[in-house]
Amino acid sequence: MSCDKFREQIPECLAGRLDAAAREKLIAHVDTCAGCRSDLAEMGAVWRGLASLPLAEPDTGVRARFLEMLQAYQAGMEATPAAPVRSRWLAAGWWPARAVWQAAFSLALVAAGALGAHWLTRPPAASPELVQLQGQVESLRQMVALSMLQDQSPSSRIRGVGYSAQVARPDREMEQALLYTLNHDANVNVRLSAADALEKLASNPEIRRALVDALPLQDSPLVEIELMDIFVENDDLAAIPAMRKLAQDAQTDESARQRALAGIQKLEVSK
Repeated sequence: MSCDKFREQIPECLAGRLDAAAREKLIAHVDTCAGCRSDLAEMGAVWRGLASLPLAEPDTGVRARFLEMLQAYQAGMEATPAAPVRSRWLAAGWWPARAVWQAAFSLALVAAGALGAHWLTRPPAASPELVQLQGQVESLRQMVALSMLQDQSPSSRIRGVGYSAQVARPDREMEQALLYTLNHDANVNVRLSAADALEKLASNPEIRRALVDALPLQDSPLVEIELMDIFVENDDLAAIPAMRKLAQDAQTDESARQRALAGIQKLEVSK
């Protein structure tokens, strides 16, 4: 399979939607291909950025404006001869040329649609019953996540990590389960997913220390790069000694070594 085909699979892999066989082939390829490994690292940074975007609060007129926009769009579609949507977007310069970014953009549009649905359907104020229901849903998600993290199937464990990321306030058991997964899971995809989920908890000093302690335990350059990106994005100066040790280790993958050196430089500038 060509590099282009593998790059098309990266967004689906990051979303946890790639089947086990395809994920294994992708990971085997990026372990030997610096270009695809770099694309995976960059796409992972974009993915984390999308996940960290704050949930904007709409004003009271958003529903009316949305319905007006929808009605105008429908009227325009009825009055204009149909043309392929992708062709019109290409002509306008909105649709990205590379397949990997097309897939990412499509996923982002799905996320935007979900956000719009949230704005339109949520109640004006949280009632006690709704608060209680949300708490029950949180507990259920956490129970499901903990159970799936112990499954023999890597795809199930990735879904378990995904469920954990939906828990607004994971308890210590959930945090420890994610850290154990990061350090000991046999599948690199599962470890990458766990690192991504733990980044959302990086405001906790204990989690930040645990992530730094996890760096020397990794045997995959992909996970090492993921952790170092987390350190840099969170200005974690305490990670510099571990990153420097990794960069000085002759057994370290060259791409991870270069990322460590670049990360150390960025962190030292931010002091």
